[in-house]
Amino acid sequence: MINQLSWKVGGQQGEGIESTGEIFATTLNRLGYYLYGYRHFSSRIKGGHTNNKIRVSTKPLNAISDDLDILIAFDQETIDVNVHELRDGGIVVGDAKFNPTIPEDSNARLFAVPFTEIANELGTSLMKNMVAVGASSAILGLRPEAYREVVEEIFSRKGASVVEKNMEAIQAGADFFNKEAGGQIKELELEPADGNKRMFMIGNDAIAMGAIAGGCRFMAAYPITPASEIMEYLIKKLPEFGGTVIQTEDEIAACTMAIGANYAGVRSFTASAGPGLSLMAESIGLSGMTETPLVIVDTQRGGPSTGLPTKQEQSDLMAMVYSTHGDIPKVVIAPSTVEEAFYDTVEAFNLAEELQVPVILLTDLALSLGKQTVEPLDYSKIEIRRGKLDLHETLPEREDGAYFKRYEVTEDGVSHRVIPGMKQGIHHVTGVEHDETGKPSESPTNRIAQMDKRLRKLNGLANRFNTPVFVNEKHENPDLLVVGINSTRGTIEEAMPRLEADGIKVNHAQIRLVHPFPAEQLKPLMERAKKVVVVENNATAQLASLVKMNVGGEKVESVLKYDGNPFLPGELHQACKELV
Repeated sequence: MINQLSWKVGGQQGEGIESTGEIFATTLNRLGYYLYGYRHFSSRIKGGHTNNKIRVSTKPLNAISDDLDILIAFDQETIDVNVHELRDGGIVVGDAKFNPTIPEDSNARLFAVPFTEIANELGTSLMKNMVAVGASSAILGLRPEAYREVVEEIFSRKGASVVEKNMEAIQAGADFFNKEAGGQIKELELEPADGNKRMFMIGNDAIAMGAIAGGCRFMAAYPITPASEIMEYLIKKLPEFGGTVIQTEDEIAACTMAIGANYAGVRSFTASAGPGLSLMAESIGLSGMTETPLVIVDTQRGGPSTGLPTKQEQSDLMAMVYSTHGDIPKVVIAPSTVEEAFYDTVEAFNLAEELQVPVILLTDLALSLGKQTVEPLDYSKIEIRRGKLDLHETLPEREDGAYFKRYEVTEDGVSHRVIPGMKQGIHHVTGVEHDETGKPSESPTNRIAQMDKRLRKLNGLANRFNTPVFVNEKHENPDLLVVGINSTRGTIEEAMPRLEADGIKVNHAQIRLVHPFPAEQLKPLMERAKKVVVVENNATAQLASLVKMNVGGEKVESVLKYDGNPFLPGELHQACKELV
C-alpha cells in the first residue's frame, strides 16, 4: 500500500474535465483523504487543452506533486503534453475512441478503455467522464457506490433518473476495467484514510466565507479571472445574511461603490486581478485621502495587460505597494494557505476600519483556484473590531456650532468616524487636501499636519499583525533561509526535507504582511543564515527587491519562475541546492 498518489485527467476544454476531477476528488475527500488540486486551463470557454491534477494522501499536503501515477486521457494531446510527468510504471488510461499511444521510450502502462462507446450505450456521450471516474475507481480498488453521495448532490436537481444514469456510467467504467484490464492495480492501492470529515475548497471560497464571517454585507465587483468565484459565491450566500452583491460596469465603479458603502457604515469590498487593480488605483487614493475603510482582493495572474489570465504569477507586489499616486497609508496582506485566506479576510476588514485605510488582500491564482483539504474553520477566533466608528444616534453638541472634526489630528493618526445623518456629525468629504473638518485647505502647515497624521496609522503595525512572517526555524545558523510568499509555502515546506537529506540546513520564512514590510521580524532570520533564497513567480524578483530595500541584500539570491506554472517541489529543491 502507498500513502499518496497523483492522478490527472485531461482533454479539451468543455468536455467535462473539471467535473471529472471534482467528483473524483470530492469523493476521496469524503472518505477522509487529504487532497491538493491544481487546474491547467485556457482563457476560453470551449476548446484548448485543459487538465486537472489531484494529489491524494493520508497526510496533510499543500503542493502539487512532481510526478504522476495515473493519467486519464480523453484525447491524444493529453498524453503528448503530460506523459513526461508519469513515473516509471505509471498508468495511462485513454479513450479507445482515439486509439491512444504512448512514446516508445516511456515506461508507463497504457490501457485503452472505450469511455465514449460505453457512454453512448448508456444514452449520451456526455457521460464519458463518469465512465472514466469508474475506471479510476477500479484501478484504486474503490467501490463505485462510494461516489453516490457526490453524484446525488451534483445531479439530483435534474432528477433521480439522471443520478442513476451517472451511477450506471461509473459502474460500467469500473466493470470494463475489472474485466478487460485486470482490475485493481495493487501497487497503487492507497492506505485507508482516517474517515474524518474536512472541508474541500478553493482559496476564493475561503475569502468569500471570511468576508461573511467578518461582517461584510456588500460587494461590488466586475467578473475577472481568477477572482470571479468570490463574487459568484457571495451572490448565492450573502443575501442569506442580509447583504447584497452588485455586478458593476467596470472595476472603477466597483471600487468607488465599495468606498461609498463603507462611508455609509456598511462593511464592503471588491475583488479583482491585476488589470482591474490598475483601474482602481485612483480610487484607492481616494480611500486613503478621505480615510474611508476599503478592502480589495487582488488575485494575481500572468501579466502584463491580458497576459496569461488563467496562469500562475506573483507579479503584482510592487504595484500593490506603490501604484497609488501620492503618499497614503496602505496595508497589503498575503495569505499563504486557504485557512489563512479565511482568517486574513476577516482581519482585513478589521484593519480597514481600525486604521481607516485601504487594505489589499493579495493572493495568487494557485492559492485562489487551487482546491485543497481544509480543517474545520474555528469561528470562535472571529472578532469584529470597528475602531473609532461612532454609531450613536447623535453626538455631543458643539458649543461653537463648528463642524465635526472628522480628520482631527490625533496621536495614533486615527480620527473618530461617523456615518452620514448623525446629528452634530456634519463635515466635508473631499479628495483634495483638507483641514480637520474636511474643508479644503492648501496651507503648508495643515498639509504637513494631515500628511503626518495619516502616515502615523501604520506605525508599529508589523508588531500588532498576527504572524507578519510565518517562520519554520529548525536551525540557529542555517545554510539557507528560504523566503516565499502566497502559494509557494507548501512547495517550500516539501522541498525542505529533501535539502536536509542533502546535508543542507534550511529555515523557512513566508512573508504574510507585505506592507508595511516586516523588516524587524525578518532581519534576525536573515542575519543568522549564510544565504537567503527568495522564491517567487515573476521575472523581476519583486519580493527580493522588497527584502533588499527594507532589510538588505548582501546574502540574497533569487529563484524565479514565470512560465505560468507554479513551482514543483523537485525543481525548487534542485534550484536551492545549486545555490549552496
